[in-house]
Amino acid sequence: MITKLLKFLRLAIFFNLLIVSLLSSRTGAASSTIVVLHVEGTIVPVVADYIHRGLDQAEAKKVTAVIIQLNTPGGLYDSTQKIVQRILNAKVPVVVYVSPAGGWAGSAGTFITLSGHITAMAPGSRIGAATPVAMGEQVAEEAKKKITEDAAAFIRSIAQMRGRDPHHAELAVREGKSYTVEEALKYKLVDLQAADLKDLIAQLDGRKVTLVTGQEVVLDTKRYALENIGMTVIDRFLHVISDPNIAYILLSIATIGIIAELYNPGLIFPGVVGAISLLLAFYSLGVLDAYWGGILLILLAFGFFLAELFVTSHGLLAAGGIASLTFGSLILFSRSSPPLEIDRGMIAVVVSLVSASLAFLIWAVIRAQRRKVATGAEGLIGKIAVAQTSLDPKGTVLVEGERWTGILNNGKVKAGEEVIVTEVEGLTLKVTKKIKKGGK
Repeated sequence: MITKLLKFLRLAIFFNLLIVSLLSSRTGAASSTIVVLHVEGTIVPVVADYIHRGLDQAEAKKVTAVIIQLNTPGGLYDSTQKIVQRILNAKVPVVVYVSPAGGWAGSAGTFITLSGHITAMAPGSRIGAATPVAMGEQVAEEAKKKITEDAAAFIRSIAQMRGRDPHHAELAVREGKSYTVEEALKYKLVDLQAADLKDLIAQLDGRKVTLVTGQEVVLDTKRYALENIGMTVIDRFLHVISDPNIAYILLSIATIGIIAELYNPGLIFPGVVGAISLLLAFYSLGVLDAYWGGILLILLAFGFFLAELFVTSHGLLAAGGIASLTFGSLILFSRSSPPLEIDRGMIAVVVSLVSASLAFLIWAVIRAQRRKVATGAEGLIGKIAVAQTSLDPKGTVLVEGERWTGILNNGKVKAGEEVIVTEVEGLTLKVTKKIKKGGK
């Protein structure tokens, strides 16, 4: 009996230990969570908000690490500063991964990449070209110097804080240098080269990072669970319209729609589309820090186009509008970094379409002005009437289903014969005999 009891106790202890081991294994796997944020496209305020929100969620869950997959040509300097500050003050390890293969961390992306606790690049990707002001812009030399000095100091401080090479980081700002993966590894601008996300996570295991609080964290990525935090639908929509080409198209649609509504009140649809497009365009232009001089020139152009429809200028207003639209388009983002320029082909297409639309509207106006009046009493001239009574010379005629007093210009007409209206005087029609075939 005692022997059986001992065997039972041994089995119970064994199964309890097995269950505890399995539970601890699952708990350990679940606790190692890695959050992935995806940044694709221009760096604008909505991207800064997205990264800020993603890091907040990751810190609340106390995840193992946050990986920011980055592929950007650059963006706004103010938004970049907000993103970098948030990463530098993160309470969880942040890994910035320039991917996919052939991806780019240009301009603003360089600052963001260097700010990560650990940085990695995919094969064929590149980093650099971080000069904040495009060469050749109409910016005062003193202002350009101040902006460049600030950006150079900013990127140096980021590199020094993360233990990277400040000299080569600064060259990306002052000389617009770009670096391949191999060069970035050689100059200690990045830590790793990873073929994909799985490869990156494998290489992160055992690496030590120091948080802003001074706490040292050793990454354990042997067992992990990925959690992708993407942009909301509204974020994606705002990110799409926060593009210089989209903003330009929206502004063009807005002005064309409003002009069409003013030219022909009551159509409603062009007015509604134009008003919505105008509000979206102003959001985009505000986010992208568009030059007000360019906006005013574009609005002036459409003012000229509208005036051309109602004022006889022999094409001068239209020509002035086309010139104003072209110049306004060219300088609309003249104070932004190179990635925020409008595509020249897009400008050519928009100007051509607007010019063609204007030509069509002018043709429609001229045609309407020359068209013979087809309504009212004047519209009866030339119509065929039927004598209801004999005209000698006065009587009653029926035309267009209505009875009128008719006066024959000469001769006499019997009831039932056809006459032609030649003139309208008040409620009286002057008519003439309809010449029958054969001259009778």
